[in-house]
Amino acid sequence: MGKVTVEALVEGGKATAGPPLGPALGPTGVNLYQVVQKINELTEKFKGLKVPVKVTVDTDDKSFEVEVGVPPTSALILSKLGKERATGNPGREVTGNLSISDIIEIAKIKRNQLSAKTLAGAVRTVLGTCVSMGVTVEGKDPREVQREVLEGKYDDLLAEE
Repeated sequence: MGKVTVEALVEGGKATAGPPLGPALGPTGVNLYQVVQKINELTEKFKGLKVPVKVTVDTDDKSFEVEVGVPPTSALILSKLGKERATGNPGREVTGNLSISDIIEIAKIKRNQLSAKTLAGAVRTVLGTCVSMGVTVEGKDPREVQREVLEGKYDDLLAEE
């Protein structure tokens, strides 16, 4: 019959055979327990975050492959802040404050998924997400920090490893 691919967003380390995985994978005849166990093993480091996963099942021999993506930038930012959600009123209300080191760490995690060519570009992209979430960086508006990155203020921290 071929291959069936299912994409879902699951909580890191806490996938279950219930929705969204069970109903989608059940008809393929694959061992759901093994699939869930593999997903939980691969997403353990993202505990508490929603993680995109892609499960490809060969319907002939019931074998499967699991690919794990990286959580959305907004989820990584909220995780660093220790919050569950951002303000519904960015620009007027502040969700929280992060350090430039936190932003660089998130940029390194997301770098391969972003279209930025450099780490500085990835940092500016993450700062853009901070703007829309009402998150300040080093106590400043993220747009100001973006300008500082362009001016080279953080070049020592952004030195490629």
